Amino acid sequence: MRRPTFADPKTDFAFKRIFGSEEHKDVLVAFLNNMLDLDEPHRIVSVELLAPEQRPPIAELKLSIVDVKCTDSQGVTYVVEMQVLQVEGFEKRVVYNVAKAYVNQIGRGGGYPSLNDVVGITICDFELWPDTEGRRVPMLSRWRMTEQQTGAKELGQIQLVFLELPKYDASRPPHTMVEKWAYFFREADNLVVVPEVLAEHPFIDALDAARTAAFTASEWDAYILAGIAIQNERGALSVAEKRGLQQGLQQGLQQGEQRGKQRGLLHAVEALCDVLGIELTDERQRELAALDAAELRALLARLRQRRSWA
Repeated sequence: MRRPTFADPKTDFAFKRIFGSEEHKDVLVAFLNNMLDLDEPHRIVSVELLAPEQRPPIAELKLSIVDVKCTDSQGVTYVVEMQVLQVEGFEKRVVYNVAKAYVNQIGRGGGYPSLNDVVGITICDFELWPDTEGRRVPMLSRWRMTEQQTGAKELGQIQLVFLELPKYDASRPPHTMVEKWAYFFREADNLVVVPEVLAEHPFIDALDAARTAAFTASEWDAYILAGIAIQNERGALSVAEKRGLQQGLQQGLQQGEQRGKQRGLLHAVEALCDVLGIELTDERQRELAALDAAELRALLARLRQRRSWA
C-alpha cells in the first residue's frame, strides 16, 4: 500500500501523535488558544499532558472516540476529543465526560474550593446541529451555563466547545485560524505538500507530526489499524441496513409487494438501531408499528444522518 504524505489526523494514532505527545505539545497549546479565542493576557503558555483514564465498558464508546487530556499552569483541565461517528446520546456523553473530569479533581486531594475549571473541546466529523429554520449553530460553537435573563456567567466552571467539520466552507480558501484547523482535519491525508494556507506555525509542526515517512514499521501498522477500525464501524452501518432491506424483500415475496417493502424498511431501521446501540424501547416499538413506508424512509434517513433516534 502506497503511503500518503500525511496521516489522517482524525484517526486514533495520528490524533494522539499530533496532539498527545510531549514532542508536539506546542501544537496542542496553539490549538487550544485558537479554539478558545484567548486574548494575549489569558493565552495558554504551556500544558501538562495527563495519562488517559480507563474507559468504562459502554457500547457506544467503541465508535471511534479519541481524546487527549491536559492541564495548564492555572490548573484548568482540557479534554480534547475527536469523534468520527455520531451515536445516540452523544451530547450527553460529552457533558458526562467533561463533568467527570471536573469531579475527579477532588480525588486528587482537597475540597470544593480547590476545584478548577474544565474545558471540553470536541471535533466532530459530522453535523451535530444541522441548520434549521430560525437557528444556525456556527462551525465553532462555545457553550457554558449563563443566567437566562442577564446572561451572567458566574457558573462558568465547565465550558464545552464543538468544531463541526462538515460546516467548513470549502468553496474558498480558509482565512481564520479556526477555518485552517477545520481544513487541516478534513484535508491533511489528501495533501502531497504543505499548502500555502498552512505554511505557518502551528500547522507546519502538525503536518510534520503527521508525515508518514517518519513512521516506523510498527507505527505505520498502528495507523492502518486505526483507519480500518473506523471503516469497519462505517461498514457495519451499511451492512446492517442492507441486511434489513433484504430480509424485508424476501418476506415481501410471500406477503405482497407493498407490505414487503414496508417490512424491509422496518428491518433496516431495527438493524441500524442495533448497530448504533439505540435501544428499541416499548414506546419506540409502538412508534415503529404506527409508521407507514414513507415515514419509515424518513426515520431511516434521520438515523443515517444523526446516528440517533431524535
